[in-house]
This record gives sequence, structure tokens and C-alpha cells, in this order.
Amino acid sequence: MHPLIEVPALDGLLRRQTPVVLLDVRWHLAGPPGIESYRKGHLPGAVFVDLDRDVAGRPGAAGRHPLPESGDFEAAMRRAGVCADRLVVVYDDADSTAAARLWWSLRYFGHDRVRVLDGGYRAWTEAGHPVTTDDPEVKPGDFIADPGRLPVLDAEGAAALARAGVLLDARSAERFRGEMEPVDPVAGHIPGARNAPTSGNVGVDGRFLPPSLLRERFGKLGATDALDVGAYCGSGVTAAHEILALNLAGIPAALYVGSWSNWVADSAHPVATGDS
Repeated sequence: MHPLIEVPALDGLLRRQTPVVLLDVRWHLAGPPGIESYRKGHLPGAVFVDLDRDVAGRPGAAGRHPLPESGDFEAAMRRAGVCADRLVVVYDDADSTAAARLWWSLRYFGHDRVRVLDGGYRAWTEAGHPVTTDDPEVKPGDFIADPGRLPVLDAEGAAALARAGVLLDARSAERFRGEMEPVDPVAGHIPGARNAPTSGNVGVDGRFLPPSLLRERFGKLGATDALDVGAYCGSGVTAAHEILALNLAGIPAALYVGSWSNWVADSAHPVATGDS
């Protein structure tokens, strides 16, 4: 199944009353909680999913957004109405940063019918489609979490991939170079990693670039389907966006879920700075 769905296609499904589970996962690293945006307006029938509470485990040495326990994720998705045989469409404000993490998580835990609304809530409203402040009636789902359906990396695997394959750092160039670090206690990057900020995966409208342009972008960094490729970021959220973009480009890739927040939790891990 193609990982993206456009606004007209989703509107068509909803008009035909095709069974779709809509998940609103708006989330802001800095700013008001996503639930506040949801309460001000959301797609009709959409259920709010909290990225910090429902899509990640408790922060700690494993990272700021580690993988949740299978049972916890299963319970959260069932509360949201997720069923094994029903299409799930996830969205956030616009650029799919949070939506990509939920897309990846559902795929990792075994749901194979998941799509991201390209352009998110902004694209939906700009097209003139209705929103609501009503809370939907949710029938509990039957989703069963079956972890391990997508490749992941730990710190050792990320270090090895940086040497023998291509490890992409999805953070901003300033954070990659170690010039600033607004969240984690140490600035810099994993030695051997290559910087590919997720902002370069989308246009100004928040929609993903065409696959040909994404292939060109990643190819310039050495990432092709002929090599082992992985991605990380600060805590495993924007790196999932990188995985989705790589998927669109036809390049399979593994996610270092713990990412930089896990890497720097061990002072024995080396840290690089600068462009190289």
C-alpha cells in the first residue's frame, strides 16, 4: 500500500462511507499540546492520539521517545478504534513529522494498511473541507501488536552502519554540526553520519517532494537501494519522517529509535562535530 493519501482521495473515501480509522496525531516539540489543536477543530470522525503517551514509551536512557511496550501500544490503538482489517489514515498539522512516527509505529507493530494524509490538516482545510469540534463515538478496535515488522537499529548497529553503509541524521544542520543543541545534553552527531534534515523532504506546503526528487536528494548523500541505510534524529520522531521519505524514494531503511538522546546517554559513545 502506498504510504501517502491525498486530500481528494480521502474525501472520496469518506463520502462513500468507506470504513476508515482517522487518527489525529498533531504534536509540537515546543508550543501548545496537540490536544488543544484537536479541540479547536479536527477532521470529522478523527480520534486524537497523543504521541508522547500513546506512540512512545517513557523517556530515559533508551531515549526521549523510545519504543512503547507492545501491550501499551496495542491498548492505545484499540482505544482509538484501530482494527486489523481497516484502513488507518494518520495526519498532523502539515509536514507529517508526527504522522510519520505513528505510520512507522503501526507498521512496525504489524498493521499493513496505514497511510499518511499528505499535507495534513492544513491541506484538508485549504481545500475547503469541513472540520468539527465534536468528539467521535469510538468503537474499541481489535488490533493485535506484533512487533518487529520493520527494521530497527540500536546504538551499536547505528555505529556500524555509519562505517559500512549510510546513516542519515535527520536533524537541522546546526544541531548536526554541534553548533547548538536545544534539547539533549550533548551537541554533535554520530561519527560517520551524513546530514539530511527532514525539512528537505517536503515543499513549502508541507507535502512530500516527488519520488524522483527524493531519490536525487538521497542519492547525493550516497543513500541508494544498493546499500544498507538507516536514519536517526534527536529522539526518533523526525527520523521516522526520513524513513517515510526514503520509502517514497524506493530506498529501504532502518530506524534508530533511540536516536541521539539514546546515543549521548552513554558517555563512552564518541561524538563528532562539524560538517564531516
